[in-house]
Amino acid sequence: MSWKREWKILALIFVVFVVLFYLPVGTERFDRAILEALHLAKWYAQEHVIFCLVPAFFIAGAIAVFVRQSSVIKYLGARANKGLAYGVASVSGTILAVCSCTILPLFAGIYRRGAGLGPATAFLYSGPAINILAIILTARVLGLELGIARALGAVLFSVVVGLLMSLVFRNEEDETIDTTTDVVDTRTTRPLWQNALFFVSMVGILVFANWGKPSDPHGIWYSIYSAKWLITSTLGVAFAAILILWFNLKWWQVVMASLPAVLLTVALGDEPLVPFVAGVVGLSVITSTDKGETGEWFESSWDLAKQILPLLFIGVLIAGFCLGRPGEHGVIPSRWVSSLVGDNSIGANFFASVVGAFMYFATLTEVPILEGLLGAGMGKGPALALLLAGPALSLPNMLVIRSVIGTRKTIVFVSLVVVMATVSGVIYGNLFE
Repeated sequence: MSWKREWKILALIFVVFVVLFYLPVGTERFDRAILEALHLAKWYAQEHVIFCLVPAFFIAGAIAVFVRQSSVIKYLGARANKGLAYGVASVSGTILAVCSCTILPLFAGIYRRGAGLGPATAFLYSGPAINILAIILTARVLGLELGIARALGAVLFSVVVGLLMSLVFRNEEDETIDTTTDVVDTRTTRPLWQNALFFVSMVGILVFANWGKPSDPHGIWYSIYSAKWLITSTLGVAFAAILILWFNLKWWQVVMASLPAVLLTVALGDEPLVPFVAGVVGLSVITSTDKGETGEWFESSWDLAKQILPLLFIGVLIAGFCLGRPGEHGVIPSRWVSSLVGDNSIGANFFASVVGAFMYFATLTEVPILEGLLGAGMGKGPALALLLAGPALSLPNMLVIRSVIGTRKTIVFVSLVVVMATVSGVIYGNLFE
């Protein structure tokens, strides 16, 4: 018997016992925090899994199967042209209107295909941070100067964070270069333009299915919002045609898989969730039963889902318990947060960065939250710090990043974002307050 191991078990049992013994069940704050955790998890499941994460998993799985590893290494690898690699990674968010969790499968996909740590983490930060809709909404609601500062800061952050990550872990990057230098893809591939249209159709479905409602019921953004499901359906038809023409799926399989979604769309009208789920189920059935490359695609997507989803839901529950939903509070009262960000000191900016980093913000929700905090006396510096740290990070996001790149790299990545957001907030607050 190993007494060292037995003492560890005893210590764990003792800690669990003490926590349960003194659990403050019945107190208003604790019970409210439990409810907030469940409310946030329910809201997350309803609003972000079907339309956001499921398409992202399929895209990430497709990257792993259909994108040549040599191409990823050439354009995003550790030896790739820095201007091209960081240029592409730093503006990716203008196309992908995603949150800090939806970007994770895509990040895992390109990283595992050989992308360098620097470009991959630049992509990881920029994906949710440089959402063009969020930046426009920030400028309209919170002021033009804050919108411009957010846009410029996010682009600069993604490049600087990526370069610093590459520099800090340069020894590991060198090892990656050594192991990927002679990578040769043996599988035959279809023409680049066919793969490009395949990915464009999937990314289009992801973007337009999640197109947020703008505050102004006029103009091009609202017009796109009004037609979002028509656009998404059109892209879905194009996606089905691509699977038949270029991916060797039988036409009758694709038709049978699509038919339930079409019939439910006609029957339910303005209720897109159920038809969308039916389409996902149909796609899963025909790809999972295929013995060729589309079967590999489903398997890769499923592997990512199994790894990422449990960590996301655990993180959402913890974030909801500690900080509550947007507009509500968990075990940490929201008034505490408001009282600590009322000036442009280093402490206020650091606190705003840390809270933003751990709290979960869905796409576009950070703007109305900040509008309320600014009205309650929040300084402009902490507002920018939260905008730069919040959308790109969250506790669920950190748990998944750790599973992909490890604990040390995750700590460094989060620390860089928090420190840079703090410094940016201090500078901005002293210039524009």
